[in-house]
Amino acid sequence: MNTHRFTDHLWDRTKALRAAIDDLEFLRLLGEGTLPLDVFGTYIEQDSLYLTGYSKALAILAAKSPDPQTAAFWATSSANAAAVESAMHEQLLTGGALPPRQGEPEHSPTCLAYVSYLIAAAATESYAVAAAAALPCFWIYAEVGRDLAASAAKVIAADPAHPYAQWVTTYGAEDFQNAASTARSLVDAAAESAGDREREAMEKAFTLAVRYELLFWDTALHPQPWPAA
Repeated sequence: MNTHRFTDHLWDRTKALRAAIDDLEFLRLLGEGTLPLDVFGTYIEQDSLYLTGYSKALAILAAKSPDPQTAAFWATSSANAAAVESAMHEQLLTGGALPPRQGEPEHSPTCLAYVSYLIAAAATESYAVAAAAALPCFWIYAEVGRDLAASAAKVIAADPAHPYAQWVTTYGAEDFQNAASTARSLVDAAAESAGDREREAMEKAFTLAVRYELLFWDTALHPQPWPAA
């Protein structure tokens, strides 16, 4: 019996990208608790903007789902992205731990590109391809969150009120890990009923989203400003 999952194949095909993510200076400094506060503030602002768009993509994915149970998962995830995580971001941004923001945040080029791609994939691609595009945000975050939670344990033990502690513990938490596992299973299920061409499109969508995950973190520390208006 072949126990190799389609998502195992996706994971293997993005090995180099995932290694690059693991080596990011942004994540190393975050784990050490030494990331400059203004950089973390910029990241949280961008992540908040991202989650608003991601929530829309997941809502469309829920509407295209093949059965009610699958739809319920994506819809619940959409609601969580819009409400629960956004509330945490708002608390971080306005709670006084981070530098006050100046005016309304604007999508960075990478943030806008990533959310625009996910919404477009959800709206115009098949359910299977759209699900593959949505998976890295769950899966990569779950892996990074688990690793960060381990490396940041000393930081949090020394300073439970550290601004990064709440963010790190959310993504390393069991609920988020379980959600990532479910999302992965749903992509496996979608791949089972997909043809070769659709599976190829799923692989491309997953890879592109992993690339955006890498760029999203990296550009928080090394921003790529918009051309002047």
